[in-house]
Amino acid sequence: MNDHLVRIAHPRLRPGLAMEAPVDPSDFLLLFTDDTEARARLARDDSGRPVLRVGARMRLDGTVVDEEIWTVRELVRRPGLTVIRLGDALT
Repeated sequence: MNDHLVRIAHPRLRPGLAMEAPVDPSDFLLLFTDDTEARARLARDDSGRPVLRVGARMRLDGTVVDEEIWTVRELVRRPGLTVIRLGDALT
């Protein structure tokens, strides 16, 4: 498996969801249970707080999911991975 591929156990993101991202979460791919993919990156907002930017994607039924920006409730660095727990959606 690719170290930069993160499987999400849901078809969409939600507050409180935790994911095991790569050690360097600056650019990775999310794979959802509906087989859609979105590029994600951990960034900082203007005040320096971490946010997760998730690129737009198209579901198999043709529905477009716009880019999402999420606050990060928890960020834990462990050997070989970074755990990201989502807060609220900003977009």
